[in-house]
Amino acid sequence: MENSSHSQAVEKMKKFIDEHLQEPITANDLAAAAGYSQYHTIRIFKKETGSPPFEYIRQKRLVSSAFELRRGERRVIDVALDFVFDSQEGFTRAFSNCFGISPKRFAKVPEPTGWLIPYRYLDRQNNKSEVCNMENKQTVIFTQIIERPARKLLFYPSKNAAEYYEYCEEIAADPPESLNGMHPWDYLCGIKKALYEPVGVWLPASMRPTKNGIYAHGVEVPADYSDDIPEGFKMIDLSPCKYLIFQGEPYNDEKYEEAVGTCMGNIAKFNPEVYGFAFDDNIAPKFQLAPMGWRGYIEGRPVKEIGNC
Repeated sequence: MENSSHSQAVEKMKKFIDEHLQEPITANDLAAAAGYSQYHTIRIFKKETGSPPFEYIRQKRLVSSAFELRRGERRVIDVALDFVFDSQEGFTRAFSNCFGISPKRFAKVPEPTGWLIPYRYLDRQNNKSEVCNMENKQTVIFTQIIERPARKLLFYPSKNAAEYYEYCEEIAADPPESLNGMHPWDYLCGIKKALYEPVGVWLPASMRPTKNGIYAHGVEVPADYSDDIPEGFKMIDLSPCKYLIFQGEPYNDEKYEEAVGTCMGNIAKFNPEVYGFAFDDNIAPKFQLAPMGWRGYIEGRPVKEIGNC
């Protein structure tokens, strides 16, 4: 009986959030909507959804702001203020971290053939696999086509790693001497001229240094980047290309492996031909952003156009 009342309270909170998404929302507002104390309200919301209420609100505002930016010629600052962000800078940072592209650039990109479309509507050739269940919830993957300009990839290669865990184990056992104990990821996070946030990459054979593994950590920098790099790091040129970006739903960090594994499995079954594209992992590295439960798992795969949808 208690679980039922908690679920009803959370649904009331979600309804209140939807109706007041463009207004300030306080813990007291949510408590009044749910009929519980502030402490109990926050506790049951996280228990029922896997996210604290204000992370949930933030995600909803970012998704809604993206649709608003796509809808017309509105200024980024106006959209930011509409969705209760204090400044354009704060909104840009949150939007970029969430979707991997700045709101200004996103607003200028021609309408992609389906942005923020649930996965179940995209992989039409295998209906039985369209919806995945995790704790009795649908797992939805959102998609976006983005363009990358000519640039360089600065990265620290592995010796034999083919995926994230192997890479971490290898670096822990043999850290780069040139960084004096600093992890390569921490060094990459400090690159001030970086175009985007650091990523884990799967390097195609044509871009992989001899006797190095497939997986590495790296960051994209401008095509004219010429700063000195520490010993052991590598730099390669990347040509302009398109990426199909996949983003899973937010998840509970305690269930990281299950959530990310399910999301990666769905991505592997996705057919990009519904967009008029084909995967082309030889033209650029496939990448994954640092997984953060509040924004979901994000992965990018290079694609080439094969004709109109």
